[in-house]
Amino acid sequence: MPEINRPLSPHLSVYKWQVANTLSILHRATGVFLTFGAFLLVAWIVAVAVSPEAYATMQSLLTGPLGFLVLAGFSYAFFYHLGNGIRHLFWDAGYGFDKHVARMSGWFTFLASIAVTLIFWLGVAA
Repeated sequence: MPEINRPLSPHLSVYKWQVANTLSILHRATGVFLTFGAFLLVAWIVAVAVSPEAYATMQSLLTGPLGFLVLAGFSYAFFYHLGNGIRHLFWDAGYGFDKHVARMSGWFTFLASIAVTLIFWLGVAA
């Protein structure tokens, strides 16, 4: 049998980058980030249970600049994952499959999660 020089599966160069690709990757990434955030939450709860010194150490880590970035990222991941999960529930019910509607709901989810994260942190700071 002659050897054919072609890829065994589609390659990334075959596909055009689209909003749906990015939103799907972002949904998976926020899910992973939420998992790490859950471990951070458990560490904070354990620090509360262990001793006042452990709690103070954990609080100093979480209230510093790096801790703020982690918590802000965690809250964005939460709100994006929640919004995209609701979007998927509509898809499961059979709504929103039109190309234009799917694209617009994706952008809405992305932008709304940023807005809700900002509103959340403005409320926390107040």
